[in-house]
Formats: sequence, structure tokens, C-alpha cells
Amino acid sequence: MSDIKKAVLAYSGGLDTSVILKWLQDTYQCEVVTFTADVGQGEELEPARAKALKMGITPENIYIDDLREEFVRDFVFPMFRANTVYEGEYLLGTSIARPLIAKRLIEIAAETNSQAISHGATGKGNDQVRFELGAYALNPNIKVIAPWREWDLLSREKLMAYAEKHGIPVEMKHKQGGSPYSMDANLLHISYEGRHLEDPAAEAEESMWRWSVSPENAPDAAEYLELEYSQGDIVALNGTKMSPAAVLAKLNELGGKHGIGRLDLVENRYVGMKSRGCYETPGGTIMLKAHRAIESITLDREVAHLKDDLMPRYASMIYNGYWWSPERRAIQTLIDHTQSTVNGWVRVKLYKGNVIVVGRDSKTDSLFDSTIATFEDDKGAYDQKDAAGFIKLNALRLRIAANLQKRK
Repeated sequence: MSDIKKAVLAYSGGLDTSVILKWLQDTYQCEVVTFTADVGQGEELEPARAKALKMGITPENIYIDDLREEFVRDFVFPMFRANTVYEGEYLLGTSIARPLIAKRLIEIAAETNSQAISHGATGKGNDQVRFELGAYALNPNIKVIAPWREWDLLSREKLMAYAEKHGIPVEMKHKQGGSPYSMDANLLHISYEGRHLEDPAAEAEESMWRWSVSPENAPDAAEYLELEYSQGDIVALNGTKMSPAAVLAKLNELGGKHGIGRLDLVENRYVGMKSRGCYETPGGTIMLKAHRAIESITLDREVAHLKDDLMPRYASMIYNGYWWSPERRAIQTLIDHTQSTVNGWVRVKLYKGNVIVVGRDSKTDSLFDSTIATFEDDKGAYDQKDAAGFIKLNALRLRIAANLQKRK
């Protein structure tokens, strides 16, 4: 007899989590609480409530939470303050949503006196690590039920057969025949895996992409956009003040319109395998380019370089599920401290898949001094003779080594 009387399930209402719900009821004989997070996936979430009710979940045990503002404000924006990119390309759209979902799972478990949480992440992927590391960091005594590591329903066909046998209502949306892509969406991105993407040599179908037009079909006219920054975060677009979630939604719309943010990537998963996925991150692509532009005039050179040194490690922490770790929090404190002077505006041009920075300024914190940087007469602001001593001192060790080689 299991000592788990109640469990909180991260529930989408799709095939996997619908089967998991029934499996939990039968295998663990426990009461199930469903939690559906709205992080901006753009889908109607009320059907998940209806499906949960059909499966015998009581209304008070159904949680559908709008987390969009919290997601962008407390997770996406802090990540972009660090200019975070994993393995040179990936903007971590899936990874950054997991610590928020883990946090809410633990909160709901406490609210409902549940002994366990459960998720539908497979034993092959990164998400199992992210969910569970986050959960244990926030509640070290929580129990985790990961059905994909326990059951024998290890194919989509077996899941469908189980659903049919138990009368589980499941809608499967097939696209051009065969299994659908495995997709994850939130306000930052949408990802695609599976089907012929499992062959890294195969080009993604044009019909697969949902958020963006192809660069070839993007408008022939460029569009200009001005982003206003306060302490490293975007607070307005083209002069209109916006909330964090509204900013990202608008950037997604504009970026997708101009074919920005598509990525085809083979990444190194935490569990050891290489995995091919395609991503659409139009708003995030604009944010990354613009943030680096405003920092270029407001950050001290060595501070900027220090941030660049730390960024790959920070990105790996997020990718590998260590958002709630002490080391990520420590680096975040440093990053956020650097952003106190990151104020001003950046102007970008959006054109056929490209984000082109065409202007930036900060009236209060710019370190760009035109009287020194000018190619014209600087009226003594900079003494070019100073460079000679600087160069000789820095060349001393090179000259000593060169003389040694000559004597050999």
C-alpha cells in the first residue's frame, strides 16, 4: 500500500498526462490534484478542466493558473539580463519555464497537503531533471512520481491503447499524417521535436513553423522598433509603456512577421545524448540583440567582459535545471547589480530574418564620450603619445621571449 495519499500532477490534458492521471489513480490509489500552467502557450486551457472533471477530479483539486507575467518578469527578463545563450545558439525557451512550473507544483502540494508531485517528462529528456531538481531545492522531502521511469507504456501506440481501454478522452491532432511533432510552447518560444526531425540531415517542413513566416516570404519593407530600457529590462516599445508579458508578446508578433527567430539545432542533452530540435524565438532574438546594444554604451569594459565570461556557465545552470541553486542565485545577484546603469533606448530594424541595430543612447548612463572617440580634432582630450608606453609595457614579456629564442 502506497504512503502517497495525494499527488499534484503537472497536467496539460494531452495524451501523456491524461493517461498519467488515470495511471496514478489505479497504480497509487491516490487522490490527484491537477495543475495546468498558462505560461503563454497560446492554447485554450479550459478543456483541461473539463477533461479533469471527466476523470473524477473534484473542482477544488483543479488548478489552472495564469503565470505569464511572473514567467516573463521573474524568469525570462533576469535570464536576458545575462545575455544568456546555450551552446552558442539556443535561447533556453523550454528550460526557463521549468523552474516556475516546479515552484508552483511545490506550492500547490503544500496548499493541498499532497505528499508527491508527478510529471510527464520522459526518462530520456532534460525536463525530468529540471522539474525534479527544482522540486527538491524547494522541498527536499517531496516525493516525485515519474511514470515514464516506472511503466511499460513506452510508445505512443501503447498510450493510445491504454486511453481507449480506460475510456480516457484524448484528442490527437495529426499533421500531414503520422504522429504529431512533440511541441512545447510558452511566451518565449515554441519547440518542435520528433517525426523526421530525428534525422539531423532532413530539413524541417515549412508547414511545421507556427509563429513565423519564412524570411523569403517576410515583408519587403523593413520595420523600425525602439526599445526603452530601465535597469536592464524593456519597459516600453515605440514609446508605449508595457508590462513584461505584453512586451514579449508584441516582440513575438513583430519578429514572427519578419521571419526572425527560427533555429535548427542539435544540442547536447544533460542525460548524455545529442538531440535535434527546431525552435521559434522571435521576441527573444530581438531582445538579445537589443540588450547587448544598450549594454555596449552603458557597461564598463571589464564588467561587460566578466559577464561574457560567466554567461556560458550561467546558461548551463539553466539548461541543466539549477535555477534554484545557490550558484545561480549568486551569479544573478552580480548580473542584476551590473544592470543598474543599463538605461536608455535601442533602435532596431527588422528585415527578412534579421535584427539590425541602427541606434542606441542613454542620456543618464552612457560611457560613450564622443570628444575622446572622435576621428576629428579632439582638442587634447586624448594624448595619443600615451599609447607608446602602454604598448611597450605590454610587449615586454613578448620581447624577452623573442630574444631568448634568438639566443638558442
